[in-house]
Amino acid sequence: MIRTKVLSVFAAALVAGAAIAGTASAEAYKPGDKIKILQGFKPGGGSDALAQLVLPFLTKEMNVTFVNEYIPGAAGAIAWAKLGNATKNDGYTISITNSPMIVSNYLLNEEIKYNVKQLEPIANVVTDPGILVVGPNSPYKTFQEFLAAAKAAPDKITIGNSGVGGDDFFSTIFLGQLTGAKFKMVPFSGDGPSATAAMGDKIDASANNLGIVYAQIKADNLRALAIFSEKRHPKLPDVPTMKELGFNLVNGSSRGFSAPAGIPKEKRDALVNAFKKVLSDPAFLAEAERQTQDIEAIIGDDYKNLIYSMEDVYRPIVEEVKKNEKK
Repeated sequence: MIRTKVLSVFAAALVAGAAIAGTASAEAYKPGDKIKILQGFKPGGGSDALAQLVLPFLTKEMNVTFVNEYIPGAAGAIAWAKLGNATKNDGYTISITNSPMIVSNYLLNEEIKYNVKQLEPIANVVTDPGILVVGPNSPYKTFQEFLAAAKAAPDKITIGNSGVGGDDFFSTIFLGQLTGAKFKMVPFSGDGPSATAAMGDKIDASANNLGIVYAQIKADNLRALAIFSEKRHPKLPDVPTMKELGFNLVNGSSRGFSAPAGIPKEKRDALVNAFKKVLSDPAFLAEAERQTQDIEAIIGDDYKNLIYSMEDVYRPIVEEVKKNEKK
């Protein structure tokens, strides 16, 4: 079975029975303080969707102001290198951190100079299943038709992704390995641009995430061919899983928040406890459901242990990818 990053796979043993200890100091943040949120992708993608969902609730809980700073490029690596190497660890700058690319970026590219031990993971919020979509004018009505075309024309059928090292990137690689088809991969600077290119018939398909493209699917601006989840998603009951289609591929993207390592304990505790409250708020959960954001709350030390363990999980996967690319 090929299965990259769905955090619950590793989280079960880490999270079971765990509780967040301690309470944050009332003096950790003052009313009106500004906290910068680094985003490693362009507006309109998965990271931005997460920010737009979470930050209004977090603002209310903490009585502070959040300011987004978009630093797209290298599948998030530019923003995370800044977070790890050039950000003051005073608790006033944090970043959205996306898995698996938070780890796979530097495992794939030795020129990327950061690692997860430079981060203080705060909370995972969303685990968003992968999905394969085509534009409304695409000749492919089913995955079987799409696959047949790819096998008939090796390296001609284009599939967009959110950037090298992202879950969409891995989805396409594994799709090729499992089906025997050869696709032409087209990297973009985020999920949004990839989906837009598919809508405009600039590429044949986009490997994306459900939370990003659901609205466009429902509006008939995109057509879903297959979803990379264990079971059919309740909001898209007519879209088959890859497993149903005979290919054991389950994959997706998890998105959370991390600070630089060494953040003051009172700031870290304030953030952890704020996320704990927001992610259990019925109003937040209802809004997440409305936006088709699949919540997977992994908070504090559980998220930290999980992120830190991912190097060992992904190193053999990345080595396999590198070896196959050399063939």
